[in-house]
Amino acid sequence: MKDISLVRFLPKEPKIPFIKGRTIAAILSTLAMIASVYLFATKGLNYGIDFTGGTVIEIDTGADPEPDKIRATLAELGFGGGTVQNIAPPPDSGVDHDYVRVGIPLQPETEETGATAQQDALNAVIAGLKDSIGEFNIRNQDVVGSKVSGELREKGILSIVLALTMVLLYIWFRFEWQFGAGAVAALFHDVILTIGVFSLTQIEFNLSIIAAILTIVGYSLNDTVIVYDRIRENLRKFKKMPLPEVLNLSINDTLSRTILTSMTTLLALTALYFLGGDGLRGFSFAMIWGVLVGTYSSIFVASPLLLILKLKRGGKISGEVPAEV
Repeated sequence: MKDISLVRFLPKEPKIPFIKGRTIAAILSTLAMIASVYLFATKGLNYGIDFTGGTVIEIDTGADPEPDKIRATLAELGFGGGTVQNIAPPPDSGVDHDYVRVGIPLQPETEETGATAQQDALNAVIAGLKDSIGEFNIRNQDVVGSKVSGELREKGILSIVLALTMVLLYIWFRFEWQFGAGAVAALFHDVILTIGVFSLTQIEFNLSIIAAILTIVGYSLNDTVIVYDRIRENLRKFKKMPLPEVLNLSINDTLSRTILTSMTTLLALTALYFLGGDGLRGFSFAMIWGVLVGTYSSIFVASPLLLILKLKRGGKISGEVPAEV
């Protein structure tokens, strides 16, 4: 039977000189990280209500909502930083249309407005929406205070730091310490660039983006560990081959798998980005960026760092694989 699979178009034994391009990659990565830190320091992030505080209401308009109309109403009322997201109804609710989650930014409390500032803003939004889209039911209402939002921000940062620390310990336990340091440096690179692109685009940074960053950490780590595993095998097998050649051979050995996994994941995420609605757009954008950056870092950051860290043969990389020249 004729082979019609597209994978046959990929080279069976690619010999791309990735390691030769490590200097250019290092320069590009360093510049990108400096730019990301600069953007974060000067522009900051467009924090969502999860981190800044505010009021959130979930409404049922009785039909498919019009998010653009609701956003325009919020802007006219002076709540341009508000958020609008479609929410799917529970499966057993029998409702055939989405609900809407409307976020109202935290309002400053003055001596005049006092503790009523948030309630006044909520009342104004409800009245304005009823004028523009008609009557609706309020299904849920929550207030996220500044203290709670601050705690969420601290816990979000803490969760990322803990994830990177646990990765370091896991890789260190499984491989040589140079592998652990290389993997964490690559993950640190991915996280910094992700924060940088969110600072550049000013896409809302909320709890779902924290979840995306933690997912990126897992995806990038998986890619890096697969390359590291092949490096370890080839170090056992080719005991006299120079380390740069072993690294290049290992990256090429896993290239087919890397391309297929990345492309499949990107196809699913692209569909989610365009068809998933506003509620998932930020998350899927972060994931698409993370897949691209994670694939790049596993090849051009994690592997070349083993040369800088002077990985030595022996120790845990000694094994039973027959040696070849």
